[in-house]
Amino acid sequence: MIAVVLAVLAAAANAVASVLQRQAARGAPADEAFRLGLIWDLLRRPAWLGGIAALIAGFLLQAGALTSGGLALVQPLLVAELPITMLVAGWKFRVRVTPQTWLAVGSLTAGLAAFLVAASPTPGRRLPGVLTWVVSAGVTAGLLACCVAVAIASGGHARAVLLGVAAGLGFAYTAVLMKRTVEELPGGVRTLAGSWSLWAMVAAGLCSLFLLQNALHSGPLVAVQPALTVTDPVASTAYGVAMFGEDIRTGPWVVPELTGMALILYGSVLLSRYAPLTEQAPMAGVRHRRGAGGPGGEGTRPAPR
Repeated sequence: MIAVVLAVLAAAANAVASVLQRQAARGAPADEAFRLGLIWDLLRRPAWLGGIAALIAGFLLQAGALTSGGLALVQPLLVAELPITMLVAGWKFRVRVTPQTWLAVGSLTAGLAAFLVAASPTPGRRLPGVLTWVVSAGVTAGLLACCVAVAIASGGHARAVLLGVAAGLGFAYTAVLMKRTVEELPGGVRTLAGSWSLWAMVAAGLCSLFLLQNALHSGPLVAVQPALTVTDPVASTAYGVAMFGEDIRTGPWVVPELTGMALILYGSVLLSRYAPLTEQAPMAGVRHRRGAGGPGGEGTRPAPR
């Protein structure tokens, strides 16, 4: 139960982080996409800094959950981030929550409950070997590269969705490294600081954060969040089973598990089609024209694509 409570609190913190980061990212110039200048621009926005603080809180809560629960239990609970995000975004952008939204939230909740009850995940007792880490890192990097390449060649909502999938996959692998890192906690600070998985986790987390900022910069929250929130727990569960030997029930239990995943997907699609929220959270990618406020000064008048 401690793992469950911490995971839900992590989902809530991540939801607040997504809304605040989207609020900041949608005002960034379009030509900053996939450049470090985007991060520099966002660093000067209070909303983005607040989002990063919430993201750090979610990260710590997730790490706490993983100390007492496996990836197959903790990560699916992070799906709760999606309905919380939509509700917070609706309040932030002053959008009335419609019956369609509650139907989507209900579908997500029921799907999550059905999957967890049917799967009954248990923590694994196996630590991955060197070959497993090399293969998993190579496969993950390859999938990320494919998603980013197709996203760059795409435009509109497709780019935002693909980058959301890439960010979700990156955060899933970050959770895998986090699970490995928390195993070092009993050894003390010195052992933890000398652990390769700690620094690999930091690097993977920063890369995933960069992908997330570009996703939020490329499209509306309703395009990015479902892709991000669904990809993360699905990939994390697969990693947990394949790498750590975590156990989920199979056989006849596969039917309710797939039913739960279908309900989660249906709720995600339903939320992504929530037109009023899409209109209140317009796409980023405005062009900032040069103004007359001095050499190299940025104009403040945005022009839509």
